[in-house]
Amino acid sequence: MIIVLKPGVTEQEINHIVEKIEKLGLKPWVSKGVQKSIIGVIGEEDVLRVQPLEAFPGVEKVLSILKPFKLVSREFKPDDTIIDVKGVKIGGKQIIVMAGPCAVEKKDLLLEIAREVKKSGAKILRGGAFKPRTSPYSFQGLGEEGLRYLREVAEQTGLLVVTEVMDTRDVSLVEKYTDIFQIGARNMQNFNLLKEVGQSKKPVLLKRGMSSTVKELLMSAEYIASNGNLNIILCERGIRTFTEYTRNTFDIIAVPLVKELSHLPIIVDPSHATGKWGLVRPACKAAVAIGADGLLIEVHPSPEDALSDGVQSIVPERFDALMRELKAVAKAVGREI
Repeated sequence: MIIVLKPGVTEQEINHIVEKIEKLGLKPWVSKGVQKSIIGVIGEEDVLRVQPLEAFPGVEKVLSILKPFKLVSREFKPDDTIIDVKGVKIGGKQIIVMAGPCAVEKKDLLLEIAREVKKSGAKILRGGAFKPRTSPYSFQGLGEEGLRYLREVAEQTGLLVVTEVMDTRDVSLVEKYTDIFQIGARNMQNFNLLKEVGQSKKPVLLKRGMSSTVKELLMSAEYIASNGNLNIILCERGIRTFTEYTRNTFDIIAVPLVKELSHLPIIVDPSHATGKWGLVRPACKAAVAIGADGLLIEVHPSPEDALSDGVQSIVPERFDALMRELKAVAKAVGREI
């Protein structure tokens, strides 16, 4: 349920409504927009139906949220959410690029990549310290050692860090080193993990599952939001279809669809969406043109030697050229890189 507040509503009036909602055993969420402020109510709505909410000072009208995902819906918050991560704003006019190796391998190599991607315009360093792999015999990541490398390199270069957390037991550990939690495609419906990161105030990058619908992605985001953390960045990374020539199918229309349904920012991972470095460039351009708020790109100076996903990683020189090309595309659609 949404309680739409009148223009000029006072803090005292808002607090009075919030107190009443809490006494009924429900959870209120105050959202102050540019034109309208609202209070979203989570819980058993029948409790509220017997309350004359329109009679409260400051209340304009009361509406039901029709979507099953309440807090992340556009109904709950008409204005776009902008996630501010230490001054880097995701969801605004600027398209934020996150780049780096698939997996953290060595500190000196990570530092080399970080310097290159920052020089080309990336704001956030990506890299996996814990790697979910299809084969148990593949490289699984360096664990806490890799997290330390990410933090040290970030401090040396001025970049932020996004890295994956795979287990509820590792949330507090990863939280010490990262600026943004990443929930990978395989864990999109790991509900205990979603609840755990939901109790943190640190932003969460939530990837769409390999065979998940947009509705399922938003319901997973709702798990995070309902546990107190509304700092959520959605990520389209391709879905599994009948294609034979790419790793996944890049569901490009998911970007404007999510923006229609939700106020949360959405970025695109063209590396996983295509699985081939030669397709990353056109996929990036398409993502920017259709409205993505950011890109997550795998970069490695020697893809043939990469311990993970070398076939979809681009070399720093190509990344630099791509960033120059994306500036023109962004400008054409009223954005900037």
